[in-house]
Amino acid sequence: MRFFLVDDDDSIRMILSDIIENEHFGEIVGEARDGSEIDTVLLSRKKVDILLIDLLMPHRDGLETIRAITPDFTGKIVMLSQVEIKELIGEAYALGIDYYILKPINKLEVINVLKKVSERIILENSIHRFQASLSQIDSLQSIKGEERPVVKERSIRFQTECQSILAELGILSDGGHKDIIDIMEILFENEDDVYSTIPSLKLLFEKVVQKNGNGCEDLQKEVKASEQRVRRAIHHSLNHIAALGLDDYTNPIFEQYASKFFDFSQVRLKMYELKLGYQVENQVPRINIKKFIQALYWEVVKQRES
Repeated sequence: MRFFLVDDDDSIRMILSDIIENEHFGEIVGEARDGSEIDTVLLSRKKVDILLIDLLMPHRDGLETIRAITPDFTGKIVMLSQVEIKELIGEAYALGIDYYILKPINKLEVINVLKKVSERIILENSIHRFQASLSQIDSLQSIKGEERPVVKERSIRFQTECQSILAELGILSDGGHKDIIDIMEILFENEDDVYSTIPSLKLLFEKVVQKNGNGCEDLQKEVKASEQRVRRAIHHSLNHIAALGLDDYTNPIFEQYASKFFDFSQVRLKMYELKLGYQVENQVPRINIKKFIQALYWEVVKQRES
């Protein structure tokens, strides 16, 4: 992701830069101390994905700047401010910002917001690619006078729906999400067999490695690496779901996915761990990879059929 920072406080820009770089969200492509220093031409030239902008600045404030750059600026906007006036916050959202972060800066809040914004961009880009692929298929088939290849379209739609759910689970930008999508594609390609039983995890990981063209001599090493990436991604998802439940037990994503993708006793344990702020000795939350894979597959199938 490409970030542009606008804030008249040098220390705030430094804190944001450190978070973005240390958490590997992307690169800082530009900074400014006032809204008057930026315009759509600059943002377009810098190919900015996410604009972080202060509300109160000396010459042109955040609201005036957003009015000046929209609707031409198509990236995401995160506003920062010490102001808690509901009318101003409401106006900011009405102008099109995606998130509002209150100062003083809380590192965990910034990380959470930037992760959500990044995942939303990834999801939207996937949808755009999906739509472009369908348009291209339509055009080619129209020229040839043939019908649209249904299997290819279903495969693209399946991937898009899978990515949408992974975004809600909080792991679309995680390193293991591609392995999980590869597993979903393998299950999709063999869906007649899957309706009776999900293959063993060992077989699935071997197929993922073979799908990506890795040599047979490194098969077991690559299988282990793929399994570790998936395990880490699912642990991150458990952390994400537990954090949602800790913040709001009635959160719709928590209600829909907590017990479906995880053993709920482990979700409660992770929530307790997050509440304490440290890991309880001999009580490490566990995940069930096969349960997660099964739940994700059937959730994608359910959305596809709805």
